[in-house]
Amino acid sequence: MTDPTHVLVTGGAGFIGSHLVDLLLERGDTVTVLDKLTYAGAKENLTAHERSSQLRFVQGDVADPSAVEPLVAAADRVVHAAAESFVDRSIESSRVFVETNVLGTQVVLEACRRAERPLLFVSTDEVYGSRMEGRFAEEDPLLPNSPYAASKAGADVLCRSYHVTYGLPVTVVRGTNAYGPRQHVEKAIPVYTLAALEGRPIPVYGDGSNRREWLFVRDFARGLVAVLDGGGPGEIYNLGGGFELPNMELARRVCSLAGAPVSLIELVPDRPGHDFRYSLDWSKLAALGWSPETSFDDGLTETVDWYRSRARQEVAR
Repeated sequence: MTDPTHVLVTGGAGFIGSHLVDLLLERGDTVTVLDKLTYAGAKENLTAHERSSQLRFVQGDVADPSAVEPLVAAADRVVHAAAESFVDRSIESSRVFVETNVLGTQVVLEACRRAERPLLFVSTDEVYGSRMEGRFAEEDPLLPNSPYAASKAGADVLCRSYHVTYGLPVTVVRGTNAYGPRQHVEKAIPVYTLAALEGRPIPVYGDGSNRREWLFVRDFARGLVAVLDGGGPGEIYNLGGGFELPNMELARRVCSLAGAPVSLIELVPDRPGHDFRYSLDWSKLAALGWSPETSFDDGLTETVDWYRSRARQEVAR
């Protein structure tokens, strides 16, 4: 652990960002959160810290230099986690993904360059494209297949350019699929869980054979902290270590935990450009001393229980 510092977290009211904020505050850092509070971000995700003098929340657009620059200048380090991230939305309308994920990243990079602040950029495994077998290494080419993945790949290589051209200390983390409490309801596990709890059809794309690697969100956040503290400037780290299974099996496991019949599972037309599988070689991150702590079974149980509790709260209202 490093000495306490002031960290700016863009997108810190979102799913992964809020869990990262939890860890930073727990260890004594001061945190400023910049979040636009679109559909996927909610101040409710930071409720546990609303009375904390160590947390400051600023509502603003990561693509707005007037909002970003003073916050970057006031911080010691920056974690850029703000992004439009839902693949289906990017297929329907890609413009906002380019504006937020590419232009927003350029704004943050430029602010960090001017203020001489180190940056940790949160990327995704989807920049590599799909892989039928084996694992992606950090040196593998970027072959994104969806507009979302392409926008993240654009931001990813933009980070590299700022390191090479300006010497900016930028570190990139390419993360696998995170899951857990607070995830927006449009994502796969929340979709399956809420449908199972409510007795509705559970939509699974294609024939259900597409595979994903799942990492519990607190382990994901711990991985980010490991790179924030020990990662090298200009380096890229795969954040893998999750549990891999087909989407159909995931839906079945959710049904079991929710007490729902598997007959609710319904195959629906596949989405365009649907990647079949991702898998990451995370040995470089392991060398920093990180490894997952939460098993998939335990994490999925906690996640389903969290959504069940939320559903009961909504009914009580």
